[in-house]
Amino acid sequence: MATLPPAHRPTGPRGHGHEIHTLGEFDAALARPGSLTGLRIQSLDLTDRTFALLSATTADAVFLGCDMQPEAAAKVRADGALVFPPVPDLPFDPYRARLYTPAELFEGLATGGYEATPDARAYAWFGRTRADGDILSSMLRSLHDDAVSDALDELLVGARVVGVMGGHAMGRGTEAYAGAARLGRSLARAGLTVATGGGPGAMEAANLGAYLAPLPDPALPEALALLAEVPSFVPSVTEWARAAFRVRDRLPEGGDSVAIPTWFYGHEPPNPFAAHIAKYFANALREDGLLARSTAGVVFLPGAAGTVQEIFADATPNYYESLGAPTPMVLVDRAHWTEHLPAWPLLRSLAADRPMATRIALVDSIDEASAALERLAKG
Repeated sequence: MATLPPAHRPTGPRGHGHEIHTLGEFDAALARPGSLTGLRIQSLDLTDRTFALLSATTADAVFLGCDMQPEAAAKVRADGALVFPPVPDLPFDPYRARLYTPAELFEGLATGGYEATPDARAYAWFGRTRADGDILSSMLRSLHDDAVSDALDELLVGARVVGVMGGHAMGRGTEAYAGAARLGRSLARAGLTVATGGGPGAMEAANLGAYLAPLPDPALPEALALLAEVPSFVPSVTEWARAAFRVRDRLPEGGDSVAIPTWFYGHEPPNPFAAHIAKYFANALREDGLLARSTAGVVFLPGAAGTVQEIFADATPNYYESLGAPTPMVLVDRAHWTEHLPAWPLLRSLAADRPMATRIALVDSIDEASAALERLAKG
């Protein structure tokens, strides 16, 4: 089973780029010579560290979204620090230092329904601001997405990441959903970190499988039966999400995986089975980042336009080797990818006579995907 490495922190000499994400790290930095000089302090509540800030050396430090008493903020600015203050009345933190958790995005679900959650409120804010041309709103979205990318990179240092792509329409209670869950479990048990687009359907199923990887095999049919009681997020995201949390409560201590969803498709909620959720406002950043970070390859389950786009977005750097040697690509369901949406013939033609030709495969069933990925990885 894959276990994500601890979030990366620079271990060399302090200086530009060294980030402080917790009060413990902040206090430890204060005890070292040079104090806070040149550090990046990210999204901390420092209101009870006023004396420390008044005493510390903060030249060239950067404070990103840190709460401070007015006298402390004035002092660090006078030292030459750069201060980006918290932005009031936002349903998200644009300077956040960590990825989201399911509990964080779905806070309030049990009592107020999905509409009361931070995830829904962030989508509502996005809907109000995305088309108004306000430079402040677009800047806040960009700051947030950059912070999410930074946190995601720190999380995945040293991880072997495999992407699982597929459509949101795959319903709970179907054999296709069960197969995608088996795939996620198999990949996680092989020591890979499963990453998906983070939404419902095939994406949820793969994250579910990775979540169940450390648990006994009977946990999977139990979870599938519970989820089948609410097959889709339509018409009620609230009931769909509550069913997922019932599974988590019934089967605790699940494994880690990564979800990379977007508020651009806000009508599709994030699934609650990934331990780490990198949610973006900009869908282009999200899609490119998901594929680029899938260093151990990508499995493409049957999907529609979005999955077709992802196939060729992944094929392009493999064709040109712009990110290094080609990574494995496994397409699942021969009939789907040769008859219904014939992406496979084009992919095979692109790959002909190029190194990527030995890194692509088409399999008939989802239960063949894990072995195909392993075979391609060996060359």
